[in-house]
Amino acid sequence: MPQTVISKQIEELEANIHEKKKQLAELRKSLPEKQVSDYSFITPSNQPVQLSELFGDKDELLIVHNMGKACAYCTVWADGFSGIYHHIARKAAFVLESPDAPTVLADFTAERHWTFPVVSSANTTFKEDMGFAKGKQYMPGVSVIRKDENGMMYQGATSFFGPGDDFCAVWPMFDLLPSGYSDYRPSKELNERAPFRLTNNIAVQVKDYDKALDFYQNVIGMSVSEEMINEKKLTLGGLNIYVENQPSHEKAGQVFFEYSVKNFAEVKETLEKAGCVVTKVFSEKSMMYKDPYGLQFHLFEGTK
Repeated sequence: MPQTVISKQIEELEANIHEKKKQLAELRKSLPEKQVSDYSFITPSNQPVQLSELFGDKDELLIVHNMGKACAYCTVWADGFSGIYHHIARKAAFVLESPDAPTVLADFTAERHWTFPVVSSANTTFKEDMGFAKGKQYMPGVSVIRKDENGMMYQGATSFFGPGDDFCAVWPMFDLLPSGYSDYRPSKELNERAPFRLTNNIAVQVKDYDKALDFYQNVIGMSVSEEMINEKKLTLGGLNIYVENQPSHEKAGQVFFEYSVKNFAEVKETLEKAGCVVTKVFSEKSMMYKDPYGLQFHLFEGTK
């Protein structure tokens, strides 16, 4: 078939698909809304949060129904949302809910450098009630929840996730390859060369604590996401910066990175053979280290 004919067919089919997608979007939005209760979730820092609080200053919420860290496919979709979250957040609230326990979710989120809010829906019927679970079988997807002027919430449009959909850029990119994507199997590995997974958590020890916090918030533009005794968790561009009060001017200015590993004992042996020393022990699988060249970091056993 001549190239001009094929090109013309592609152009016509693309226009037809584009029009069909617009029709599909309208059909999804035309479905009757369903009132939603104010469910209670748990944040990665183990704090309760209500569904109504996830809206922030918006009245529309996109909530992603994730199947948990065990699902490599779900991880591909979530990884992609990190890059566009700042665009979405200008229009609507965006949150990912997972059946994983808060501590597991905290580790996995840090390892993946996810920039969007996440909550644990463990021990709730939220997935079932939203239509994304049948018994213990979870299904990935997204729901729109709207909040009216009286604070009532309603589930509107929904969509399931799957290879080839419009919610993950990987599949249409692979579709352009001669080999397609039928043989592709996602992997959660981030570093093929080593067992270390650098998280998005950084700790800094500062002098003049109150002045430092004022500087980081009002000059640099960081926002406070959690408060502890002599420490605040600030966020900026997907990074979590733990600002710690350090009255000793000699120690102020120290910066600590964080690594997650699958097998703590194995990596611990490797590091200590290389000259790294333990500076603080939190538990059998969570310790602070200093390498021979001055870098300090937290090492812990994270998700498998």
